[in-house]
Amino acid sequence: MINPILKSPNVPLAADSNAVVNYRRDSSNYVTQLFGEQLPTIENGFFNVYLSKGIIVQPHWHPNVTEMVVVISGEITASVFNPFTRERITYRLKPGQVVVFPKGWFHWFVAETDGVYVLTIFDQPTPDIVFGADFLAATPPEVAHRAYCLDEEAYAKAVASIQNDAILGPNIGCGTDVSDTSVQASKASKAPRE
Repeated sequence: MINPILKSPNVPLAADSNAVVNYRRDSSNYVTQLFGEQLPTIENGFFNVYLSKGIIVQPHWHPNVTEMVVVISGEITASVFNPFTRERITYRLKPGQVVVFPKGWFHWFVAETDGVYVLTIFDQPTPDIVFGADFLAATPPEVAHRAYCLDEEAYAKAVASIQNDAILGPNIGCGTDVSDTSVQASKASKAPRE
């Protein structure tokens, strides 16, 4: 069946993927998007993600889409939690290399160099996103204590500084040295062949 949008005499077939800024941390670290809202003829959607060394795309998952990350420039370390094996898998990726985050799998990535540009492509026109920050901030200290034996006061203090809208971290002014981006890979980590 032909998409009814394609029958329109004024069907848009082109758009600027940098026109809509989804999130801006600063002039070097920001995310732009192109989804169905910007281009109705698109059957997938994507983010352009621009990062400098040490910046992280905060841990999150997508309940409705699979995500493919394509490194265009720079290098990243990408990690994903396999819910079946309960292991973290970590990849160091260079330009032209790709990682796939299956629907519902918890993941994140860190810029290992300046000038990182990645394209994150989704298999649906609009992804739903659940941020780890939202999950942590929404967990009451008494629940964290009961479930994980965490000190309630320490947990409350630890999550108090979480900024739920900080898609790219660390938060400005948090005191973290973003130049130290070493990420220790778990024993189950696998890296693409060079």
